[in-house]
Amino acid sequence: MLTKAPRGTKDILPQAVGGWHKVENEIRRLCAVYGYEEIRTPTFEHTELFTRAIGENTDVVDKEMYTFTDRGERSITLRPENTASAVRAYLENKLYAEGGLTKLFYIGSMFRYDRPQAGRMREFHQFGVEAIGEQNPAVDAEVILLAVHLLKNLGLTNLTVSLNSVGCPVCRAAYREKLQEYFRPHLDELCHDCQERFERAPMRILDCKKDAARDFLIDAPKITDNLCDECAAHFAAVKDYLTTAGLDYTVDSLLVRGLDYYTKTAFEIKYPPLGAQSAIAGGGRYDGLIAEIGEQNIPAVGFATGIERILLAMEKQNLLPAPTAKTAVFVVNMEQNSAAFALLAKLRAENIAALSAFGGKSLKSQMKQADKYGAKFAVIIGEDEAKNNTVTLKDMATGEQTSISAATIVTYLKEKLAVSEP
Repeated sequence: MLTKAPRGTKDILPQAVGGWHKVENEIRRLCAVYGYEEIRTPTFEHTELFTRAIGENTDVVDKEMYTFTDRGERSITLRPENTASAVRAYLENKLYAEGGLTKLFYIGSMFRYDRPQAGRMREFHQFGVEAIGEQNPAVDAEVILLAVHLLKNLGLTNLTVSLNSVGCPVCRAAYREKLQEYFRPHLDELCHDCQERFERAPMRILDCKKDAARDFLIDAPKITDNLCDECAAHFAAVKDYLTTAGLDYTVDSLLVRGLDYYTKTAFEIKYPPLGAQSAIAGGGRYDGLIAEIGEQNIPAVGFATGIERILLAMEKQNLLPAPTAKTAVFVVNMEQNSAAFALLAKLRAENIAALSAFGGKSLKSQMKQADKYGAKFAVIIGEDEAKNNTVTLKDMATGEQTSISAATIVTYLKEKLAVSEP
């Protein structure tokens, strides 16, 4: 019986890879513009990193992490997100010693055991940025602008930006009590998950998808009405920076994000045509996370976006690139001789993309292959050509055929291909 890919994973086939390259290339180009440098962290970490960073009793830690015990009896977890890993790398490698703001970005696989759905598999791919070492609200605004800039550069339209402040431990403690007081009479109406959240994380009730339609949710106390002076000033400054930069956004008092480490700014970008899976990017400030991991009080802000979600949105707008030609030259080897193989080697040595057929196929069959691979030229080496040290060159676009010396064909093709390149 054929072994299939595990549920929740997906092969990215050659015809789809072009879209991934387009997104990843734009990520790297734009991050350079904003001054972010790439970091690559391990695919798995000690479980403790995520339980401390994300928070025990969260859905991610309790229900979704891929955790196992290795042969050294250590608890290991495939990373469910990359912020904790980036912060761990920042601390372990003493990147803070350089002083100032450290700006990092990453692209990689993440893993969560959840119900597979469009745009979110059990292995999914994220791009994210982390700006570590500065509490100025201008950095929050820069991170949000970078996320929007990327999505717009990829051609996406109809994007919406939601913004909120989730406060800090000082103002959130009082707000937590107000929420519990408000939701207590409605406890029986909440879903099972929110009934559990009532004691340990009442703010997450605001972000529950199951209870989102409850009428009483609209009238719940707003965190923005309960911010301390510092958090209120920070939020006002972030909004001012975004307005000055010309970004349209909406303040959403129900936006709290799903991880414990967020403080102050929280934001989300949606692409409404994706329906229930419209959230395409999100993030915020996490000033308390680094102290939780490394006992150093260092502020930070960042965001992440799912690459699969971006590709789904691009597909909706027909923005995915068409498959490109796979080769420039196809060597038609009628005699299966070493001269054709030698020509292949010479072409490739000159960085000319070249393919050939193996196995003694007919001329008609090989020409079909040349067409299939999008070759601009076919170089035919038959019995006569081999005897005369010549090749027959066929222009695949016009059908024109020319006899050319085997000694000069590589130079000739280099010139022709240089001219024909856009």
